[in-house]
Amino acid sequence: MTACGDDDDDGGGGGEGGGGETVNVYSSLPLQGASRPQTTAMVEGIRLALQQNKGKAGDLTVKYTSLDDSTAQAGTWTPEATSANARRVAQDDAAVAYIGEFNSGASAISIPLLNEVPIAQISPANTAVGLTSDEPGADEGEPEKYYPTGTRHYLRIVPKDTVQGAALATLMNEDGCGNVYILNDKEVYGAGLSRNIESSAQEQGLEVLANEGIDPKAPNFRSQAATMQSEGAECFVFSGITANGAVQLYKDVAAALPNAQLYGPDGVAESGFSDPAEGGIPADVANRVKVTVATLAPDEYPPEGQKFFDDFEAEYGEPNPDPYAIYGYEAMRLVLDTCEQLGPDCTDRQAMIDALFQTKGRESVLGTYDIDENGDTTLTDYGVYTIKGGELQFDQTIQAGGG
Repeated sequence: MTACGDDDDDGGGGGEGGGGETVNVYSSLPLQGASRPQTTAMVEGIRLALQQNKGKAGDLTVKYTSLDDSTAQAGTWTPEATSANARRVAQDDAAVAYIGEFNSGASAISIPLLNEVPIAQISPANTAVGLTSDEPGADEGEPEKYYPTGTRHYLRIVPKDTVQGAALATLMNEDGCGNVYILNDKEVYGAGLSRNIESSAQEQGLEVLANEGIDPKAPNFRSQAATMQSEGAECFVFSGITANGAVQLYKDVAAALPNAQLYGPDGVAESGFSDPAEGGIPADVANRVKVTVATLAPDEYPPEGQKFFDDFEAEYGEPNPDPYAIYGYEAMRLVLDTCEQLGPDCTDRQAMIDALFQTKGRESVLGTYDIDENGDTTLTDYGVYTIKGGELQFDQTIQAGGG
């Protein structure tokens, strides 16, 4: 079964009444632009979980609909597409879960809309701290401004950026960086993560030369690269997403700083960045880049996780799926297992939310984790990846506690 992003692949939504035999689950992901290979793999993971459950959660039939929060013109998520998806799901009486968003900035738009209903929202990819807590990296008014009702309905199964910022700083420290120059794309995710990298780097004794925002639409970044060169930058990290100028930025920085070590977060851990055939960075730049993603090599996962990779290859013929396929799978598995545990009460949206927040000691493909009162996972491992032949190659696991 291919994941072509049609929003009615597995039967549409629009179910009537919350008490029927069918419940609806939606995903909202950017299926066009730089993230498409990554989000397609995520949708395939979601479909695999549902298929293995034969489209059921206990006695209930589960219908899944894949929605697109991007446009072809933008090549990335848009506020308009995201809010349209959230409103569509909010109006579906049979909807019990919303898997999304992929981008933290998009979740900043959909969370308040779904909070009013409320409908359980599970992100397989968001890492911005301020979506769930006011820890370092959060902006003023976060997270309260996202929850107009004052109660939580949103959770994520990927570690937040207090963890990723510390992982990147730890990695740069281990690699011998004496100083680091940080640029961010000014989005919720990029700006927040850059603050986490900055504070963790300072805690570890790295000199932070700058943490500045860029214009994602700029034709090139040669002036910033020249500034880095004059500042004597040894290491560079971009805190942002591929669609916001990342490829041109790394090319310009690599040209100006031929000896600098280059780093990136999960926001660029996709083929749209890594593979020249997909418009990504050239091989000579890629050879100098390391990126962090909250995913590990197949053999680093527990047996359930290793089985996922075997099952994914059997279903889709892909032995090396995008690192985020496993998060799509686990998001849907969590929905199905929670719904099955609730039985007929799965149609009660608040009961579904409450049960998800009670997730404790869950033995999953990702490892064993809890969901805390803020909606955050207790998982903390990040994988470090290099780029070879346009593909992300697992290098090592890095453990860094949140700061």
